[in-house]
Amino acid sequence: MTEPETSKNVVQSLAKGFSVMEAFTSDEPELVLAEIARRAGLDNGTTFRLLNTLVMLGYVERVEGSRRFRLTLKCLELGFNAIARSDLRTRARPVLRGLVGEMNEAASIGVLEGAEVVYIERMQAGMTRLGVDVRIGSRVPVHSTAIGHAIVSFLPRDDQERILAAAPRRKVTDKTVTGVRSLLQRFKEVRARGYAVSDQENVPGLCVLAAPIVGADGLPIAGLSVAAPAFRMSAQAFAKAGAGPLLEAARVLSRGLNAAGGFALHSTHA
Repeated sequence: MTEPETSKNVVQSLAKGFSVMEAFTSDEPELVLAEIARRAGLDNGTTFRLLNTLVMLGYVERVEGSRRFRLTLKCLELGFNAIARSDLRTRARPVLRGLVGEMNEAASIGVLEGAEVVYIERMQAGMTRLGVDVRIGSRVPVHSTAIGHAIVSFLPRDDQERILAAAPRRKVTDKTVTGVRSLLQRFKEVRARGYAVSDQENVPGLCVLAAPIVGADGLPIAGLSVAAPAFRMSAQAFAKAGAGPLLEAARVLSRGLNAAGGFALHSTHA
């Protein structure tokens, strides 16, 4: 099968899967197989296979003691995640602009997806001379980044271990820490002081500080980071000068999001 044919089949399967999920309504949240197939415009065999896949992924569940199916709360998380990201980006922009200046050449917001951090907003004044090209949508490994440490450090220990085991932990630079024990110890230290420090662990020549943005439940929604060239000051000096403003900005964003509705964006559970 050629690559275009494979891509076409994937798109068709996704479309059919969404059709199955859209068969459920608020008036009829529980349906039997034949009803779902009819509403989705599919045959029973295809619908049965799709339902089994959705059950395995956690988006659909069987109603105990019956032949009916229903959507799970995981479907709601998809919508909340989209709303939360949009709201977070809007509220973050003035805060990020306020952080970028003489000391910080960049400020970013990132969220956790699996074992990676995805940047959803960023303000940058410089650093092109360091070859840094981080854009909205860029992905970076959790284990090598301050923003990843800032998020994961405030998750339960089981989640931390699962995230570290989810993908290879390669050495991005000579300073990248890859050992699970060492990283778990780092997470304890980050949680104790409230912010993470990366001294050229993801990009040579770049120091980064990051703090979590937390929801009403105390769990991290996202991470906020600031970055500066390492030649300007040591990581210790950068932390001493920049941690206070960073933590205050993270508190402002956390309070603003919670006051607006307390959206939770825990992508690690997706």
